[in-house]
Parts: sequence; structure tokens; C-alpha cells
Amino acid sequence: MIVIFLFSSRSSNELPNYGSWDYFVKKSAHAIGYGLLALSYLHALPKRNYFLAWLLALIYSATDEFHQSLVPGRNPSVIDVLVFDNIGAMVALFLHSRWSSSRE
Repeated sequence: MIVIFLFSSRSSNELPNYGSWDYFVKKSAHAIGYGLLALSYLHALPKRNYFLAWLLALIYSATDEFHQSLVPGRNPSVIDVLVFDNIGAMVALFLHSRWSSSRE
């Protein structure tokens, strides 16, 4: 959560530009970051509650987008929350469930 917060605290001038790959790199970072966050929540919960881990990741995503609205040059994006962060969390949790069930 600290890493996500620190990246979100950077103004648009401080963010790197990856040229023609910029959109892909930044949206992939969203998906990976929130996938890892969802897995962290999953492992922190007393029982393997996939729904709650997903929900907590999405709630944090929404609060992070609000935080971005307070940073100069940054804008909140509902698309980031509902698409990229959501997909990242869901894919990570799905892969975890498949991998852990295949090991049992």
C-alpha cells in the first residue's frame, strides 16, 4: 500500500514517459500492483476469503484514485478502478485459487 501511495503522490511531471508503450506500462503496473495487494490481503485474512481480499483491494484502489485527485497534474479515474485494478486483483486471486487447489 505504501508503494502504491508513493507512486500516486508523484505529480504528472515526475512520472516517467515510456513513449509509445506509456499507456501499456502504466496500466499493467496498475494491474500488477493491485493483484499483489489482493494477494497480500488474502494472506493477511484469517481465512482464505477471496471475495473480501478482492473487495479490500478495490476499496483501496478507489481511495487511491481520490488521493490522486489531490496531486497536481493527476486525475482520478473510475476506469482505472473498475477495469485495470479490478482485473489485476481478480486475475491474481483466480490464479492463486487455481494454483493452491491444484497443490491440494
